[in-house]
Amino acid sequence: MKLATRIALSVTVVVPLLVLAAGLLVLGLVSRDLHQQQDTRLQDRASAVLPDVKTLLAADRNGKPKVEQNQHRKVLGDVLDAGIRVRTADGTVVLEGGPQPADPVRLPERTADGPVTVRAKGRAWRVLTVPVAGPAPGTLWLFTPASAADPQVVAVRRRVLLVALLAAPVSGLLAYGLAGRATASVRRLSRRAAELDPGAGAAAFASAPVNIAEVDELSAAIGQLLARYEEQAARTAQALDTARSFSSAASHELRTPLMSMRTDLDVLAAHPDLSATERAEIVRDLQRDHARLLDLLTALRMLARGDLVEVSAFTPLDLSELVDSAAAECARRHHHPRALLDVELPAEIRVFGWEAGLTILLANLLGNAVAHGHQPGEPARITVRVRAEGGYAVLTVDDAGPGIAPGEREAVFRRFHHRPGSPGSGLGLTLVAQQVALHQGSVVIGTPPGAAGTRFEVRLPLSAADAPTLRLPKRRDWISTRGG
Repeated sequence: MKLATRIALSVTVVVPLLVLAAGLLVLGLVSRDLHQQQDTRLQDRASAVLPDVKTLLAADRNGKPKVEQNQHRKVLGDVLDAGIRVRTADGTVVLEGGPQPADPVRLPERTADGPVTVRAKGRAWRVLTVPVAGPAPGTLWLFTPASAADPQVVAVRRRVLLVALLAAPVSGLLAYGLAGRATASVRRLSRRAAELDPGAGAAAFASAPVNIAEVDELSAAIGQLLARYEEQAARTAQALDTARSFSSAASHELRTPLMSMRTDLDVLAAHPDLSATERAEIVRDLQRDHARLLDLLTALRMLARGDLVEVSAFTPLDLSELVDSAAAECARRHHHPRALLDVELPAEIRVFGWEAGLTILLANLLGNAVAHGHQPGEPARITVRVRAEGGYAVLTVDDAGPGIAPGEREAVFRRFHHRPGSPGSGLGLTLVAQQVALHQGSVVIGTPPGAAGTRFEVRLPLSAADAPTLRLPKRRDWISTRGG
């Protein structure tokens, strides 16, 4: 059922009910007003005839029949259509005329608050009792039928019913027409949504507001839904690309160490009589290839995690604490005399980051310094410093190695870039560049001041006092290309 039809039916039912309810209220008010008018007329007539009633009672007491009859007629003429009854103090009725309750009915002796209703033989009467004081005391009663206002009430009731009957179809037709115009924008919005090409995205659905709050809100909600769908579809496509790239990169890079391991295993199998020295050398080659495989798979997995991480994984972190933990782990793995670490950290310096990603960044920076930051035959000497500068946390890692030529500093961040003789996977510094980009920072390569070697300087935004905001790169494909 259409919305316009529902609205029309609802109005068709509700409007007559409202008319009837209003009519009942009006009927009650009209009845009350009519009764008040009756009571006012009775009181006015009582005031008008009271002097004549006093004269009539005095004439009756003094035995003046002629005067009494004349006064009797005058009183009846003054009362007009109201009923009247006059009684002396001893209970004798000296005047009775006009419409009034039939005997026997008990009349009120005093009505201080105005007329009252008296019922007799199925009829209701409004009765006003007026005590007559003076030399000839008595009581005056005036009567009028309480149903005298019924014809007017009945006329009002009929008009209310007529209006209610006419209001049903008229209000229904008007409501249907108005609802049809009001829902026209909703129908247009529905047709646009039905005709929308899913591949067009939220931009194709955008339109100018129609200045109807509900329709504009619905249009905005559909646009937001399409935008979220578009974003999710892009993330899904990126996840599929990342999975394909992971598979392709892994198969390409693992081929060489796997073939080398296969060759060593074939040699061991084909020559069981190898000397202990030769066998030990082959086993060392197998161990090196195995370690290279593990490093490569771990690096590829970390790149894939960085390509798929969401903002919800980022929280305020203490960079000093992370650097201290990474330096301790590096010292444990590369104990003296292979590496000498000098670490200088502030008490606390907070950034908004992904803890796993920053741990990867620090581990690879320190691991790279250990591997390449030394002269032949000497241990690696590594200096790590953290400071705050201009809204950024600045991390520097200096080593005393041969350094990196300026022309090669950009290339070291590329995937699978190897220095001659490097034992690594070629992905360590790619992971560093990826994490710096995810954290909206920067990384540059230089030379330590006053010394030879290499300096890696990483800048990360400090965590703001209020809730930090972070927008990750829309396209992240570090595992498949050089970067995002």
